[in-house]
This record gives sequence, structure tokens and C-alpha cells, in this order.
Amino acid sequence: MHVLFEEAGKFMAGRVLSEAEASSQVELDSGKRVKVKAANILIKFEKPAPAELLAQAAAVAQTIELELAWEFAPEGEFSFADLARDYFSADATLAQQAGALFRLFEAPHYFRRAGKGRFKKAPAEILQQALAAIEKKKVIQQLITDWSAELAAGRCPEPIREQLFKILFRPDKNAPEYKAVVEASRATRLPPLALLQQAGAIASPYQFHWQRFLLDHFPKGTGFPALQAPPITDDLPLAAVQAYSIDDSQTTEIDDALSVQGLGSGTVVVGIHIAAPGLAITPGSAIDLLGRNRLSTVYMPGYKITMLPDDVVQTYTLSEGRDVPAVSLYVALDEATLEIKATETRLERVPITANLRHDQLDGLITAEWLENPDFEHQNGTSPAPIGREVLSFLYRLAKDLKARREVVRGKPENFNRPDYNFRLVGNEGNVPTGEEPVQISTRQRGAPLDLIVAEAMILANSTWGSWMAELGVPGIYRSQASLAPGVKVRMGTKALPHAGIGVKSYAWSTSPLRRYTDLVNQWQIIACARHGKTAALAAPFKPKDAELFSIISAFDAAYSAYNGYQAGMERFWTLKYLEQQGITELVATTFKEGPGGSWLVRADELPLVFPVLGAQGLTRGARLRVRLGEVDEIALDVSGTVIERLDAAPMVEDDTQDEDEPAAGPIAIALDVNEPEAAPGDNSAS
Repeated sequence: MHVLFEEAGKFMAGRVLSEAEASSQVELDSGKRVKVKAANILIKFEKPAPAELLAQAAAVAQTIELELAWEFAPEGEFSFADLARDYFSADATLAQQAGALFRLFEAPHYFRRAGKGRFKKAPAEILQQALAAIEKKKVIQQLITDWSAELAAGRCPEPIREQLFKILFRPDKNAPEYKAVVEASRATRLPPLALLQQAGAIASPYQFHWQRFLLDHFPKGTGFPALQAPPITDDLPLAAVQAYSIDDSQTTEIDDALSVQGLGSGTVVVGIHIAAPGLAITPGSAIDLLGRNRLSTVYMPGYKITMLPDDVVQTYTLSEGRDVPAVSLYVALDEATLEIKATETRLERVPITANLRHDQLDGLITAEWLENPDFEHQNGTSPAPIGREVLSFLYRLAKDLKARREVVRGKPENFNRPDYNFRLVGNEGNVPTGEEPVQISTRQRGAPLDLIVAEAMILANSTWGSWMAELGVPGIYRSQASLAPGVKVRMGTKALPHAGIGVKSYAWSTSPLRRYTDLVNQWQIIACARHGKTAALAAPFKPKDAELFSIISAFDAAYSAYNGYQAGMERFWTLKYLEQQGITELVATTFKEGPGGSWLVRADELPLVFPVLGAQGLTRGARLRVRLGEVDEIALDVSGTVIERLDAAPMVEDDTQDEDEPAAGPIAIALDVNEPEAAPGDNSAS
């Protein structure tokens, strides 16, 4: 005797070897013996052979029209044999009964399973919904097939083009557009990014990078809700100073300004004045929540995404011609020795006399002009609306502060590479298209105005950091245990030394319009200024406050991502500059050896790091003439080949860590490779 039975959703047949009340021992055609529960046996038969019955039943099943079978089926529960007799005849054959079983089992949208071999037909309305869903699925599958074929042929269907950035970076893996890309990628054996490039889906490399950044960090867009900046209602005294800010021309968030009093008196008082949004914006307010969500202004060549709405920024920014509320640090110094005699923090209104601009004055306010009273420019006039004596004193103080920090560091700061400025010609504050003419200029690190601002901000950040610690008021600090390789800058709530800067504590406090950590620290500093020794009780954030740790964690992640994007966009525009200027060769210097005799080199006159071949046997610091290969603006990639060895420059140590360089190589997308880590530098003091 033979039996047909169901096992784990499959139908099998075999010869019965032995039979008990609850189960049978059955031998399959393969020779395998299985134990089958009695409840799973659906048909017992003598002939034909098991394999023959399965084949006949499968053929019969394909002839059964489901719509007709559904019509024939009774309203209540029924067995497959009942349906076979209704559909075929009262004398339905064994093959027809088994065929009916197979057909009913594979059509759950028509017939619901009610037990082993028993079914119940689906209600008409449910059936129609199921059939509509099946038809829709067929249509979608056909779309996937058609779109995949188009991609493989080098054409990008419009629906995929519209969903391009979501497909690459935030894919819905159930979406037909995504499935079409995956299917075409497998068929062509091309990575998804290469496939889409080949199909012409990526019209703008710049938009590729920009949309990717927005999807990751600003999925709801970069706009702000309509909010009004709260006024500062404190009755603040007017400071008897003339304050000057020093920034680039495109800077609108002017956070800091300087003043000098008492030149020639033996005691000079330097004022470091910081915009005071913390006097009006309160923790938990709507504007605070905006700042906490963004955490920092995002900078990139030709554009920026501000932390706070522009109307809010303009309310508190230190614009010239205004008396602006500020948190001021006054530092009394011995005019001869520059020793610090005392410091004092005040909440006040500060007259801003002028906003000086680096890009307009760096070429005029030189070390020679500041240090040599007899030196005059050709036109014989002062290059700035501020006396030479004031700037000369500030420059002398900046050099002295730097030298004192270097004693603590244990070695001099030696930044030999310049900073680079990018200007997109014709871009008026709109999101760049990626095709604007780009100009790249240099500003040497340590230029007088740059040094004056940097040292003043370091002095304020370190002084306020120590002051908060003395009063028991927690803040957000940056620290570095040592200058040993691999020791990174960390953020925390403890006033620990910062070896890289050479100060005993360092709390970012001088950019409250641009960095959320600075706004948080400003709230704490304001509490110190108002309450003195009892400030710990009045400060918004208390010791071991979990909110501070949450802010630090979120800021660290966002700031690293923003810095990484800025570095990537600077690399993009550098590669675009090569294209626009027709540059095919560069002079570069080796700085890190790679595998197989390759080297990473740094261009001497552009902010560009890239690998070169043909540099075997060289050492760090060798100068080369390099022929550039093809530029890939999507991968932000370019490589080179050594043409000739130039006079080798001696190796010079540089305090900027090599790992802070933007990576050269293919970028990551959600469909292909993993995201490379980015470690932003800590070279900006302010």
C-alpha cells in the first residue's frame, strides 16, 4: 500500500512499510524511510506507483481554473476530494483528487486552509482585494524588470532618477526603484554607484555630495521656523571702550571683539568681548532647541548652514556701530613684562567701533608694519581704523602668550602649512551648483591678525574654564592628555589640561552664535559673573548633570560629521580648480609611505593630498613633480605619477596630524561600501 502525505508544507508519497494507530513507517522512492503521523496522511492507494501519482496530480492541478473551482466550492468547510467530485465528476480519479489538493493548497487567496486536506473558500470581497494585490505585484515586478534592463543598457529611468539619493544613501529596500538598481547591479556585475554613473543618473557631482549630507543630517531641510529673538532685558552698563572685531568678509556670526585701554600707563587692560545670546536665550526655549538640534554652524566653500536663524544671529552679533550686550573678560597686564595682574568678567554693553576683515587687511597689517614704527606703506596711511599702537601691543601680547604656551607644551608650535580660502565667483550666498569658477588663496598660519585673535580666544577659553572649575560650576571642556601620537582631543565636564594648546584647562566659550557648546558654557559663565561663589547653585547645569553628557555626545558626533563634510567639499573644489585651470602637473612633497612603493604626497601650493606611484626609495619630505591622473568628482579621488625628483627639502615636523587629512579614495554609499571614519582636527583655537 502507498500513501500521499503532507510534511512541512510539501506533498510526498511512498510505500508503507509498517502501520500503527498513530503513525506509519514509509519508504520514499529515494530509499529514505520516514515516520509519518496518521493525521498527515491524506490519500491511501494501491496504484499507480507513488512517483507516477505525484506527476499525474501535478499535471491535473495545472488544468484546474481557480475562478471556476471557487464557484463550484460549497460555502462551508470541505475536503479536496469533495471539490474534485464537484469540479470533475462524482467518480473523480485518484489523480484528479490529488490534483485538486495541490491546486487548492497553492491558492490561499482563493481557498483558506481549514485543516489537513480541508479548505474554505475566501469571501468574495477578500478575494477581490487579494487578486488586485497580486495584479499590482505583477505590474511592479514588470516595472522592476523593465527599469533594470534600461539601467543595464546605460539609461536611467526617470523614477529612479527622482529617488536617486534615497536609493544610494537611505534606501527603502522594499521600493521597486531600489530593487531595480540591485537587480541591474547583479546582472551587470557593476557596483550600484558605477552602474548609476554609467546610466547618466548623476548629473551633478556636487548635488550628489550635498544631497547625501542633507539626507544624513538635515532630512527635514535646512530652513527654520518663524521665531523671534527674545530681547536682552538686563540693565547693562555701557563699557568705556572702543572694540574691534577681526573676521573674514563673509562672516555674519561675529562672536568676538577686542579692546585695549591704558597704553603708556604701565598697566594695560585688554578686553575680550563675546556676543551674549545667553543673556536672552534660555535653556529649553524654542531657540535653544533649534541650536541643540543643529549643534554648530556647518561651513563649506561658498555656503554655510547656520546653527541659529539669521534674524536671531543679527540680534546678538557684534556689528559695528552698535552697543551690543556682551560677556567681557578684562585682562590687566604689566605693559613692560606682559605678566597678567588680574582678570575680571563683566556683563555689559560694548560699543563696536569697526568690523575688521582678514581678507582686506592681512596683506597690509604685516609683522614689519607692526614691529617697525618707521615702516610705512606706499600710500602712507594706516591700513585699519585702529591705531598702530593698539595693534602692535596686541601682536606683542599674542607672541608672548604663544611663547608661554609653548613652554607648557614642551615644544614650539610649528604650523608650516598655510590655511586656504575658497571663493566661488558669482555665488551670492545660494547653494552652489558645483560649476562656479573657484578661486583658492592662502593665508599663512600665524599671520599677525590671525595670531592676535587666536591667542585672545585661547586666553579667554582657558581663563573662563579655570574660573568655572574654581567656583565648582561644571562646563564643557576640551582636553588632551599628552602630545604622544594617537592621543586625541576629548570632550568632558572636567577641567583637565590640553597638552596640544598648552593650557591647564580649555572650555570653548567664545563662539556662542556658532557652536552650541559655547552657548552652554556661556550660560554657566553668566551664572559665575552674577553669583560668584554661589554660582554652582544658580547655574543652569549642575555637577554630574546628565544633560551635559548628552550634549557632549551629540555635539562630538555632529561636529565631526560637519568637519568631515567641510573637508570633503574643500577637496571637491580643489579638484574642480584643477579642471578649471587645466592643471595636469603639480609640485608636491611626500609625507606618508603607502603599500607597494607608493606615497601620499601633499601639493605645495594647493590643499590637496593624493597618492602617487613611482616614488620607490624616497623618504618623507622629498619634493617631486607629479603628473595627475583622471579626476573623479564623485569619489573625490585623484592620483598621480612621479615625473622627476626635485631638490629634496629637509624633513620638517608639523603639528597638524596626518590623519586629519581628508581621505583620498572612493566614497561610501548605502548599497556598496562602508562609511570611512573621519577625525576632525583641533587646530582652531577660537
